[in-house]
Amino acid sequence: MVTSRKRDRLCYFLFVAPALLAFTVVVIVPFIIGIGYSFVEWNGVALNPPVFVGADNYVRILSDSRFSASALHTIEFTILSVVLINVLGLSLAMLVTSPLKGRNITRTMFFMPNLIGGLILGYIWQFILSDTLKAVGEKTGLESIFFNWLLDPQFALVSLVVVMTWQMAGYVMIIYITGIQSVPDELLEAAYMDGAGAWTRFSKITFPLIMPAITVCVFYSLSNCFKVYDINLALTGGGPGNATEMFAMNIYNEIFRYYEYGYGQAKAIIFFLLITAVTLTQVFITKRREVQL
Repeated sequence: MVTSRKRDRLCYFLFVAPALLAFTVVVIVPFIIGIGYSFVEWNGVALNPPVFVGADNYVRILSDSRFSASALHTIEFTILSVVLINVLGLSLAMLVTSPLKGRNITRTMFFMPNLIGGLILGYIWQFILSDTLKAVGEKTGLESIFFNWLLDPQFALVSLVVVMTWQMAGYVMIIYITGIQSVPDELLEAAYMDGAGAWTRFSKITFPLIMPAITVCVFYSLSNCFKVYDINLALTGGGPGNATEMFAMNIYNEIFRYYEYGYGQAKAIIFFLLITAVTLTQVFITKRREVQL
């Protein structure tokens, strides 16, 4: 028995070892090296060795107005996107799990935007939100509504929210569909027989029982919205000015445009800690509301 157990453990380790090695080399080691770089001043050129500056990079972040602005833009964008993505995704899931003709085709249509890469998606919507909207405004005379949204700081941020929601709502819809289909029909039928309306059945039975799906979907959308870069780059490029520059783009520009490798890495560490704190808090809160059957 002992020999068999040791053999099983060895087999498990051999299966896990390649993935563990890859994760260590690609994620853990660079992360540790990055922490070290956050304490130096370096422009990334090998001829100029890094100069240790201690916590100066982190202190400098406190007075960086551009980083503070990008933080505010990211928080606004994330709150709006997470709410809309999950509300729309859950609504679509309720729609396609109802007795609807052609619901399989409908699911496919709603899911398809998620298959388009962020860069391509950004360029497609750039054409829609600039040239197409402007042309519609000129033809209809409603130029106060239909104009180039990407040239207005507030509407440019709204544009990012719209595109992110359009891309991710179909993906979370699939997760919500799984959660809705796991709700026992007996409970819904019993509530119906007791005279409960559609909203009561949803709010008192369906919603509490799909909390595990809500936990997953909110975590997924929250982390992805905080880390958004490709859509930000392709759709607005951080503009107009720096009105839509998100966390990830700010860090990228600091390192690869301004060649502040140490300072940019310090921002990345702060970014990592912030995402970790927010997502763990969200999971803790939503997990407590889950109902066990």
